[in-house]
Amino acid sequence: MSKESIQEVVQKSLEEYFNDLGEQQPSNIYDMVVLTVEKPILEVVMMRAEGNQSHAAQMLGINRNTLRKKLQEHGLL
Repeated sequence: MSKESIQEVVQKSLEEYFNDLGEQQPSNIYDMVVLTVEKPILEVVMMRAEGNQSHAAQMLGINRNTLRKKLQEHGLL
């Protein structure tokens, strides 16, 4: 899947989200999207890295301690 395809999926999902809200005011959209996308990213990268957190952190371009914190936040440890 290309970067554009991922962007298209996110855009379509957000449009559907706004349509579903109707007249309700949205809130915390940024956090909602980041948390929704972050967990599957972590799951897939950890599988690719065969559980090696150092390798996964390198693949993600983040510090290993940051990765560990995010894994804990999402209940993946």
